[in-house]
Formats: sequence, C-alpha cells, structure tokens
Amino acid sequence: MSAIKDWDAYNGAARERGRELNGLHPELVKGFSALSRGAATTKHLDAKTRELIALAVAVSTRCDGCIDAHVRKAKVAGASKEEMAEALGVAIALNAGAAFTYALHVLDAAGE
Repeated sequence: MSAIKDWDAYNGAARERGRELNGLHPELVKGFSALSRGAATTKHLDAKTRELIALAVAVSTRCDGCIDAHVRKAKVAGASKEEMAEALGVAIALNAGAAFTYALHVLDAAGE
C-alpha cells in the first residue's frame, strides 16, 4: 500500500539529504534540531505517549519523514502496533471532523 517500499532506504536517503541541507544552511538545521530537542523534553508525558501523539500528527500533516522517525521512536519507547493504531484512529477522526467543519464553511459561503 505504501509508496515507500523500503523505509530503511528512505531513512538513509533522508539523512543524507539532511546532511546536505546542514552544509547549505547550518543555522536552519541547528534551529530545527533545538526545536525537536525541546519538544522531546517533556515533564508530564512519557516517551511512548509523546511518540503516539507525534504519529497522529505525522499522519495528519502527511509527513513521510515524520512517520519514519516517530515509528522508530515509538517502537523504542515500547509502543505496540495496536497502540499506534488507536493513536491513528484519533488522527483519522479529527481529520474527518475538520473536513466536516470546513464543509459547513462551504454552506456559509454559498449563502441562502
């Protein structure tokens, strides 16, 4: 089903391109890395919960790199495939809810 057949190859290629971007714009990569480290430093959420949230957001934003990174981190944090599926269910429901809400905007824009 996935357009990406080999997630390990995808990960390696993304890392290589990331190193290239770092060479071209190191301050950008430094800032992104700082943001990522800051978001990963939580006081009230455990690592597994954080990664399950990250997976739901990754699906909502359609980010292959995020899916790759956070599936790996979720597994390390002890998340099961069943837990990932439940988190994805939340993402699916929220995206459907957003589409429903925006459908109402269409009715508003259409007028009477």
